[in-house]
Amino acid sequence: MDDGKSTLIGRLLYDSKSIMIDQLEAIEKQSRNKEDGEIDLALLTDGLRAEREQGITIDVAYKYFSTPKRKFIIADAPGHIQYTRNMITGASNANLAIILIDARNGVIEQTRRHSIIASLLGIKHIVVAINKMDLVNYSQDIYNNIVIDYAQVANSLKLENVSYIPISAITGDNIVEKTENLSWFEGESLLTFLEAVEVQTDTDLQHARFPVQYVIRPQTEELHDYRGYAGIIVSGIYKKGDSVIVQPAGIESRISKIEIGGREVEEAFAHQSVVIHLEDDIDISRGDLIAKKDDLLQVEQEFDVLLCWMDSKPLKAGNKYILQHNSKTIRSVVKNIEYKLDVNTLQKEYDFEKIGLNDVIRATIKTAAPLAYDTYKTLQENGGAILIDETSLVTVGACMIQ
Repeated sequence: MDDGKSTLIGRLLYDSKSIMIDQLEAIEKQSRNKEDGEIDLALLTDGLRAEREQGITIDVAYKYFSTPKRKFIIADAPGHIQYTRNMITGASNANLAIILIDARNGVIEQTRRHSIIASLLGIKHIVVAINKMDLVNYSQDIYNNIVIDYAQVANSLKLENVSYIPISAITGDNIVEKTENLSWFEGESLLTFLEAVEVQTDTDLQHARFPVQYVIRPQTEELHDYRGYAGIIVSGIYKKGDSVIVQPAGIESRISKIEIGGREVEEAFAHQSVVIHLEDDIDISRGDLIAKKDDLLQVEQEFDVLLCWMDSKPLKAGNKYILQHNSKTIRSVVKNIEYKLDVNTLQKEYDFEKIGLNDVIRATIKTAAPLAYDTYKTLQENGGAILIDETSLVTVGACMIQ
């Protein structure tokens, strides 16, 4: 917060020519009162700031832009602690997190908090962007000291793939192009790094998981024997002839056919939408999970979760909710609350008055029927879930299964 996040996003959009002409004209008009006549790039996200000032609960804002090398989606997550739930929402599907640091202030409380959240969510790549270098005369010593301080944070949280880049969002130094002001920095500019960072390897191709979304049974004369299971492969690779097991029932079978877009293929992999056919007629419905026979996962009715509470009504042990895990929805109860986690220090609080909005806790959940899952640390795609209020159908909790 106040470290130049809006300006950085605006700079990336402006320098990658991802701003519409009418948007550009509008912010040019609003920037005329600036003494230097420069465009105020922060105005591109100022609408959100105005909402916040009016006391409106804001969600994560998604900004889209692209370069000739890659397409990007920025999840613009609020920095204040009262928006922890928004930060977790925005970070839950991220390949990479940019931790923004004001060069004048160095590593502060919210730097540690955001790093802790990135660590809890298992974000694979962290870029520490040390901003406002123009306000410290582009000092290499100040940059080096911040790198040393943050390295201690990264080491304590066991963060991997951490990169450091000095920038000035307002002047454009080291955002898209390297400049003379930071000639001492031997690394790449921020955008060059973002275009080249390897994220394909983040996809898990080892553990095959296929949650069934829909059972296709046309029951027509031409397709009277057709029974296909449609959905998205969340991880792993499936091939025709693979031995599989359908969970939570634990029934074994073999893949007889795989279809993509109505065309039969020999194999399919993570993130593809497919229809899988099995050799045996099995009672399979939405929410069941098809996994490789030799790739065991956990099937339990009771499990621990790290949970971010997202509702204004306090959470109490014994409360009942709908748990949604991929395509499966099931009734559940929060059996007990073990401790509350301080997201600033990672300290565990066993003595607490209540669990309120934005609190992060460790709890035990019991479901009405067995659930087939992986731990979030093992496989994020099959280790995350949400809790839904049974009456309002509002999402009240984000769960990372432990």
